Amino acid sequence: MMDLTCYAKAIPGPGETAFGDLFTTGFGGKGANQAVMAQRAGAQVFVVGKVGDDLFGKSIRENFEAQGIVTNFLESSSLPTGVAHIWVDSSGENRIIIVPGANHEIDPSVAAGAIADISNAKIVIGQCELKQEVTLAAFRAAKRNGATTILNPAPYQPLSAELLSLTDWLVPNEVEFSQIHLKNLLPTSDEVIASLRPGQNIVVTLGSEGAAVVNATGAVTRVSAPKVTAVDSTGAGDCFIGTFASSLLMGHDPITAVRLGCEAASISVTRKGAQSSYPSKDEMGELINKVISS
Repeated sequence: MMDLTCYAKAIPGPGETAFGDLFTTGFGGKGANQAVMAQRAGAQVFVVGKVGDDLFGKSIRENFEAQGIVTNFLESSSLPTGVAHIWVDSSGENRIIIVPGANHEIDPSVAAGAIADISNAKIVIGQCELKQEVTLAAFRAAKRNGATTILNPAPYQPLSAELLSLTDWLVPNEVEFSQIHLKNLLPTSDEVIASLRPGQNIVVTLGSEGAAVVNATGAVTRVSAPKVTAVDSTGAGDCFIGTFASSLLMGHDPITAVRLGCEAASISVTRKGAQSSYPSKDEMGELINKVISS
């Protein structure tokens, strides 16, 4: 996705026109954001997807390559590159409308073939900005290869039982948690959090409160986030997931991986934009040393 972001003191209501303070164009998309952050956190990353044969698509491809991400499986489409229209208010809260464009033209068999071709893939991350059958095909291929799968169910859509069964780590935020929960409960207690997916791993991101980790035994561990002044929360969840995935890859236990994710995401919300707000490789090196030694 290409992020088209408007910053304003307050987001206008229906029928209202308001002055904005700043407009920016930046690289985004949940999968792209997670890929960039995983690369910065130490992983070797392959991106599987599709962009338009337009200026946005060419810029996104160049950005991936500049970040060190392998683009062998990034196809071009006659459809426009996906865009996200983002409004951010003075508290850092955002509202986003996405137009998937080329993202919705990805062929499931191509996605599965790409995962199969990356023979040493250890972790495969999926989101809901693609059609679900694409993610399902990729996760089937990932499990055949013995890879760990991480599903970020955003933007929310009803999830098939098979996709959930192929998901090793489900990582929703508070709203997505309630949308998935059979009783539509918010993650207000450890009991509720543990009830979402008994016997399977979950990480629930809780904004400024950090995250909650549930392991296969049902034990819930809360991980707090550093207290910071938020400027823009766009892409913070993706920053968390990319860091979490890379940390698992490096052999850190899930709690440490979540701590690293919370630390990285807390840095990102103090800066404007999505990928532009993420910690650099050098910052991540310092952050990893700090968390591991604490």
